[in-house]
Amino acid sequence: MRQLTIAIVLLVVIALQSALRSVWPPFAYADLALILVVYFALQREPLNALLVAAAAGVAMDALGRGLLGAGGFSKVLAAYGVYFVAQRVMLDTTVLRIPVLAGAALIDNVIFVAMNRMFGQPSPMPFLQSLSYKLMATTFAGTILLYMYDAYFSARARQRRQFTVRRRVARRGPSILKRR
Repeated sequence: MRQLTIAIVLLVVIALQSALRSVWPPFAYADLALILVVYFALQREPLNALLVAAAAGVAMDALGRGLLGAGGFSKVLAAYGVYFVAQRVMLDTTVLRIPVLAGAALIDNVIFVAMNRMFGQPSPMPFLQSLSYKLMATTFAGTILLYMYDAYFSARARQRRQFTVRRRVARRGPSILKRR
């Protein structure tokens, strides 16, 4: 069931990013798929993070005008880097996740542009300009989305949802005493 949820969220993220890119051009710089990849890498789920990274990267390459596979490779390397750091350092607070997300955006963009230039693909804008826009947009949107993902998909959120019914029943008390 969890794998199906991950697949649905990934499809929604890819569809949302491609739709937002055509609606308002500044949304094109926020890499929503990378944010999802970073979330799974921070959860210390390496297989999910790598599979989501590869699928998201190849899907975004197929929808965009880039070298097919360059986005998947760059996202996989970013996911591995984040997982490597998260395995050694506890990154459970939002303040610590912001520089990790910025680092992942930096790794993803540098490797993507390097691979495109290595294989002769033209770049639509200068490297530093696209790097700075993507870094700022992904970090800002990622801070908000990582908090939302954590509220809905983490183990604590699942446990909270599991016990809400029990708490409601415990608060009601016996119904016989209320009928007077």
